[in-house]
Amino acid sequence: MHAYRTHTCSALNKSHVGQTVKLSGWVHRRRDHGDLLFVDLRDHYGVTQLVAAKGNAYLDALSHASSESVVTITGKVVARTPETINKDLPTGEIEVSVEGYHLESAADPLPLQVNSDREQPEETRLKYRFLDLRRDKLHANIMLRSKVIASLRRRMIEQGFNEFQTPILTASSPEGARDYLVPSRIHPGKFYALPQAPQQFKQLLMVSGFDKYFQIAPCFRDEDGRADRSPGEFYQLDIEMSFVTQEDVFSAIEPVLEGVFKEFGTKQVTPAPFPRITYKEAMLKYGSDKPDTRNPIECFDASDIFDKTDFAVFKDIVQKQGKIRAIPARGAGKMPRSWFDKLGEWAKSELNMPAPPAYILPKQFRDDKMIIALKGPLAKFLDGKIDLIKELFHRTGFGDPTLDDAIFFVAGTDEIALNKQVAPLRNRIGQELGLYEEGVFKFLWVVDFPYFEYDEEEKKIIFSHNPFSMPQGGMDALLSKNPLDILAYQYDIVCNGVELSSGAIRNHKPEIMYKAFEIAGYGPEVVDRKFGGMISAFKFGAPPHGGLAPGVDRMVMLLADEPNIREVICFPMNQKAEDLLMQAPSPAEEKQLRELHLQLSPKAKQILAEEKEKGEQAA
Repeated sequence: MHAYRTHTCSALNKSHVGQTVKLSGWVHRRRDHGDLLFVDLRDHYGVTQLVAAKGNAYLDALSHASSESVVTITGKVVARTPETINKDLPTGEIEVSVEGYHLESAADPLPLQVNSDREQPEETRLKYRFLDLRRDKLHANIMLRSKVIASLRRRMIEQGFNEFQTPILTASSPEGARDYLVPSRIHPGKFYALPQAPQQFKQLLMVSGFDKYFQIAPCFRDEDGRADRSPGEFYQLDIEMSFVTQEDVFSAIEPVLEGVFKEFGTKQVTPAPFPRITYKEAMLKYGSDKPDTRNPIECFDASDIFDKTDFAVFKDIVQKQGKIRAIPARGAGKMPRSWFDKLGEWAKSELNMPAPPAYILPKQFRDDKMIIALKGPLAKFLDGKIDLIKELFHRTGFGDPTLDDAIFFVAGTDEIALNKQVAPLRNRIGQELGLYEEGVFKFLWVVDFPYFEYDEEEKKIIFSHNPFSMPQGGMDALLSKNPLDILAYQYDIVCNGVELSSGAIRNHKPEIMYKAFEIAGYGPEVVDRKFGGMISAFKFGAPPHGGLAPGVDRMVMLLADEPNIREVICFPMNQKAEDLLMQAPSPAEEKQLRELHLQLSPKAKQILAEEKEKGEQAA
């Protein structure tokens, strides 16, 4: 018989009754009835109930085995009586009568409960992540992640893609998020950077003559954490293809995403080809370039309408080239006044709005269903203006207006700030009115992103996404168009309001790249210094190519229906980018600093000294 087990803790059933078996696992739960002890034994695969009756030589040892201790038992499989069958367990028709017992490893008192999915403090969960990972829900999430990655890999290979690994130590890039820098011991004063993405390398693979590349790639960005973004590192399905158009990239990835979400999800999945919307339309209708289209609310521009009213506040904003964005809300008319007041208070506190969003509701109709009277804060400014009222409600797309309708308005001269208010307000209204479509994964392509944008802080034109995209119109567009009117062959794939990936058809022509960087304020020497490897390669014949990189963590988060990405990562950092389990980041030894030719700043020394003092006082 094997030293530890003949079966796993999910394998036994009625067909094994009468057999002598050996099991190993963790003591999951005990139920002591005095003369009869039941122990749930758990391993990676499942749970089996053990039983020891009065007179059993191992009853005392089992009854004193602490929770999460690791034990090995031998015993005989017996059938449960009909009234004790547990239909929720694969092993629920049997139990194992203990005939042998060995304690492999005793467990100290637990800092968190393993046999329960009850909420625990985040600090405790992350400090003792190895215990947290034993809990059923989290254990299942990590196994789902493993299966999703295996499925992604299989589907890519079936489409003729080849998997290659790209370097982890590379050069810093002037664009994008902050890099993690790694000091070089043998090159004093110089640093490697951990890759924010394998962007340049995967493009170089295309220049090298490989046709279809993919990789489950680790990426590193020094960014603050969010619910859908883990600080420090993440994984993505990195993809690049040669001799392709935007349509070819879409056709390659859509069946992969649709297939994986159908395979592991329990919701209806948008069938390929996925719907498409331009960036401009997305910002107008949803105030976001990652819209959640489960919410049917579509916003519209009402600037021209309020320019014809006497409402001085909105009229002044329009005349300053600002915008009045309308958020139609069918069903809000049924809500009490207190609902509108609470929504306004939320908007002021959470969205930093100077005043609650204004709104109107129909109050009186003519026989022909024409609205002739309104109520709400803006009603008096539209009274008697039948044509304007008619146009407003026509733009909602509701059809014939009813007393259940309402329209909210958000105004501002800064379009970026305006959208930061419109998008969450639209989402909040949709949630509170119960408008969201349930049980679906709604995919959407956002296309035609602007190539450049204006940075108000730097007072200069910068790249909107990254510098490696091909501008629509190529060199002609860069030479003849206003840079802010140029669009890129750039696209995002969005699911339920979560951006899974950005991608692009790449700029593979050196002359176009030099010109694009010139517009963004970089001379050719900067391009040669920062992107020397890639720009040099392009001068020796580069194929048209493109790709994208859907985030693995975010895919699994959606499939597991988890609100926080931490729940699908084995060993995540906290929001402060700290690994509480391994106590990283940690101070370096003086010897290490000398080897790396580094010296701490006075501020860093002071912070470390204060932390050391606090630690000593706590001890």
